Amino acid sequence: MYIDFCPAFWGLINPDWSLCNKGRRQSPVNLEADKLLYDPNLRPFIIDKSRINGDIINTGHIVKFVPENLNRYSINITGGPLSYKYQFQELQIHFGMQDKYGSEHTINGYAFPAELGDLSNPELRILTDQLDKLKYRGNRLQVRRVSIAELFPDTENYITYDGSTSMPACHETVTWLILNKPIYITKQQLHMLRKLLQNDTKNPTAPLGDNYRPPQPLYNRLLRTNIDFNINKNGEDHCPTMKREVYYKANTWKRH
Repeated sequence: MYIDFCPAFWGLINPDWSLCNKGRRQSPVNLEADKLLYDPNLRPFIIDKSRINGDIINTGHIVKFVPENLNRYSINITGGPLSYKYQFQELQIHFGMQDKYGSEHTINGYAFPAELGDLSNPELRILTDQLDKLKYRGNRLQVRRVSIAELFPDTENYITYDGSTSMPACHETVTWLILNKPIYITKQQLHMLRKLLQNDTKNPTAPLGDNYRPPQPLYNRLLRTNIDFNINKNGEDHCPTMKREVYYKANTWKRH
């Protein structure tokens, strides 16, 4: 079924999606500084550094990268809060049509469209250099030698919680890891994303952007982190604030 991006109605239009409206471990959520719980047992997570080929696709509601031949060229993800070894399946890009929103998770109530800078993440450039060929729903493009590991920023700090997929059927089977550092995208790349359309060539009207689900209630879930706010970089005890130690701040990025 094609997903109409009206998240408030997902659980009403399809009974198989009832968790989207009734679930109590739904994602995304707003990450509030005063609700973070430091967990010293959280380990760094590890992603295989192999490069893989695959297709980047305009599905009509997101842009996603899907690797080819998963059985032969698997990328494993281990460590962190994960109890098992997981295999990379796909990468999704959600974005807003305006700079003030677009991310699914928010930080203290603020959303992020992407980091705007002069240089983007090199691996992200591989995925976005030919976005003009993905203008319509169903368009796909082969890309080669993408490193999923190098798409991630150079930090071991993250926030984790138990949640759900942020697309129907909203299954509550996800362990989320939100890294404490952004990757970079240029204004030109974001402009190209915003030119993509939901529909095919017969009805090329609606833009693909604003394809994010708003934050859902946290209820009684824990937001754990391996960011130790009580020890600074020199090992000295101090009482830092979230604003000093976290890279994200409103609609700008902190630069350490």
